Amino acid sequence: MWTYTLRRFLSTLPTLLAVITVCYLLLHLTPGGPFDSERKVSAAVLANLQAKYHLDMPIWKQYLYYLWNLLHGDLGASFRYADWSVNDLVARALPVSLAVGGISMLISIVIGIALGIIAALRQNSIVDYFVMLLGNIGSAFPSFVIGPVLIMLFALWMKWFPAGGWDEFNYRYMVLPIALLTFINVSTIGRIMRGSLIEVLNTNFIRTARAKGLPLRTIVFRHALRPALLPVVSVIGPLAIDSITAAIVTESVFSLPGLGKLIVNGASNRDYTLVLGLVVLVTVLAVLLNLLVDLAYALLDPKIRY
Repeated sequence: MWTYTLRRFLSTLPTLLAVITVCYLLLHLTPGGPFDSERKVSAAVLANLQAKYHLDMPIWKQYLYYLWNLLHGDLGASFRYADWSVNDLVARALPVSLAVGGISMLISIVIGIALGIIAALRQNSIVDYFVMLLGNIGSAFPSFVIGPVLIMLFALWMKWFPAGGWDEFNYRYMVLPIALLTFINVSTIGRIMRGSLIEVLNTNFIRTARAKGLPLRTIVFRHALRPALLPVVSVIGPLAIDSITAAIVTESVFSLPGLGKLIVNGASNRDYTLVLGLVVLVTVLAVLLNLLVDLAYALLDPKIRY
């Protein structure tokens, strides 16, 4: 198991380097620059700005300089946010995204797996129809439609929660964003868990367990659950990345100061260091989550590690 873990970890390093290199070249080869604006500055001021941020160097020197700083944990200074480094901006926004996305993901896993198991064991029942209806609604309606509906119901009509904003992790401002992400994730996890468990319950080794007279609880939790969780584990990784780092629509709907807002502002302002820092952060999180998914696969199915 340790050899498999080390091998999977080492295979992530070329992925990180490739993503950083491609994004760096695309940003710097795109026409325009971070200091292009409607208000023109003099040539001397522009030269000083470019020298300050090392933009007067050849692109390959800029790239090596950025990699050197990155190895020391320095994501650089923001071009648009004066007196702020990318590390400071990420340090302020990341806890917000982690809190909302992490809590919603944990709740989604528990509820989604539980609903999927119940629906698979009670096919064509009310619970089964409810899970399928939930999955279809979550797949058919995007988050920018469900989010305003939640605001209209629980903020404007019932006045239970604020319509948006942030107040230092006050739970009242977190309920609606977490509910939105949880609803979308549960619809996916529950549907996949239901289909996977139904497929496993129809396999030969489960029929053998039934023929031996084992109780249903033992069949499900001791024999069928582990292979049925494999498709669920594979989808948890991308869902976790979306919930934590790429919830741009959710953060825009509820005005959350998370990573999604930084991504939009950095892309629109051509803030090279901010965009690259967020790309590095998202890539690292994606690689780590996929690594955890691979390790979970190896634990659920020992054949995979070989």
